[in-house]
Amino acid sequence: MTLSAASPIPDITKNHDHILILDFGSQVTQLIARRVRESGVYCEIWPFNQADMDKIKAYNPKGIILSGGPCSVTEKGSPRVPQGVFDLGLPIFGICYGQQVMVQQLGGVVEAGESEGREFGRAYVDVVDVSPITKNIWEKGAHEQVWMSHGDHVAKLPAGFHIIGKSQGAPFALVGDDARKFYGVQFHPEVVHTPHGRELLKNFTRDICGCKGDWTMNAFKDEAIAKIRAQVGGGKVICGLSGGVDSSVTAVLLHEAIGDQLTCIYVDTGLMRAGESEQVVSLFKNHYNIPLIHEDASKIFLHALDGVKDPEAKRKTIGKLFIEVFDECKKQVGGADFLAQGTLYPDVIESVSFTGGPSVTIKSHHNVGGLPEHMELQLVEPLRELFKDEVRDLGRALGMPEDFIKRHPFPGPGLAIRMPGEITPEKLEILRKADTVYLEEIRNAGLYDAIWQAFAVLLPVQTVGVMGDARTYDFVCALRAVTSVDGMTADYYHFDHEFLSRVSTRIINEVKGINRVVYDVTSKPPGTIEWE
Repeated sequence: MTLSAASPIPDITKNHDHILILDFGSQVTQLIARRVRESGVYCEIWPFNQADMDKIKAYNPKGIILSGGPCSVTEKGSPRVPQGVFDLGLPIFGICYGQQVMVQQLGGVVEAGESEGREFGRAYVDVVDVSPITKNIWEKGAHEQVWMSHGDHVAKLPAGFHIIGKSQGAPFALVGDDARKFYGVQFHPEVVHTPHGRELLKNFTRDICGCKGDWTMNAFKDEAIAKIRAQVGGGKVICGLSGGVDSSVTAVLLHEAIGDQLTCIYVDTGLMRAGESEQVVSLFKNHYNIPLIHEDASKIFLHALDGVKDPEAKRKTIGKLFIEVFDECKKQVGGADFLAQGTLYPDVIESVSFTGGPSVTIKSHHNVGGLPEHMELQLVEPLRELFKDEVRDLGRALGMPEDFIKRHPFPGPGLAIRMPGEITPEKLEILRKADTVYLEEIRNAGLYDAIWQAFAVLLPVQTVGVMGDARTYDFVCALRAVTSVDGMTADYYHFDHEFLSRVSTRIINEVKGINRVVYDVTSKPPGTIEWE
């Protein structure tokens, strides 16, 4: 039977100043939120059409940011800000589409882009006036690099606004109404290609909005522990460990909060990297002394995957079987009441759409593949307000080992999706060895922290080779390494040829079964980071 919470669950974010971000569909809205969080201020992203005035007033933000978006304010039916937002007496910061929609709703004019008024990529803003938004960042007369991505542009300002900066294609690239604390930029301060963008956003959140800047992971840790204790009471919690950062930080945080009321379950699917299972068991069972059920289900998973080649069929097979094994392990705990998951804020954001409310399919958690009704457990999701980089900082606040915190992301289906085609124990062993050599060379070169994710892929292709005086007919290994901010977009890492040659030589010499190595230079988009 499901256990009720012991007492009302506190909203730990209410202890901090808030910034509200209204999302108009920009691909980089999450970056705005991350920059705001970096300034020490808590914020949330709401789809513009799910933000009525009563809800906004109840949220009680200290300021509002209007995101960019793909639409044109000149088109009929394009998104609008609730008009009452401009009467709240709150500071407002509009970015790209956010600037344009604010200007138009306040009585200014936006024109559809002509060829000479469109700007995409690197541009430069000439600062023509002083303003609180540029204080201690840009001086009058400065010529500053920014990142543009717009067709339409502001052609006439509403009453009370003045020009702060202009570019070649945007005569009103940075504008403000200092009396009402309304500001708008045509460029994107949230992206790294605007070098001083994060300082502009910090000026807005800290100086103009007056936020205290007390959103830190040390503060979050203490508040989250109190929240967990209030929710769980005397109940028992199980946490599925995947070996990744999110589930690991969740487990350590829970253990600090409720001690032996927590039991972790680690299911070894047989699809893990070399030494991964031993590392997880050692860290949680021996180092942290957290009750841990270690279930070696590798034979079960490999038997179920025998002959399965389709990538989606692999994922579904693994997800379904994981739930079955996890459910059997749960019985060993003897009456758990809660299931802990490492759900992050991007998972929450991705479950809604800025154009139509809740999406048809809510993203399921990769560790458990969903929560069947028969399990009758309540969810504990202590990280659901956090971004990935904040989770790493929380891990540091909890004293977790740095090499564990900085681990590259690893997919829930494991090596199964790094092996296109059929999965066999022999091919898994080949892939593990190649992956180990690759990551070892990356670490030796001091490049591990500069790369978002790196891994080897074993292709279902065999080629002719010559090793010694013998002919070989072995597999091709593809190497993948990408740089990224959040995994939503990515570029391949630009290794020098000497490094790639060294890795290729080692893999071919040391890993029996591979006689050819290639490097993947595909960005995301059009490709994905993983191969399946």
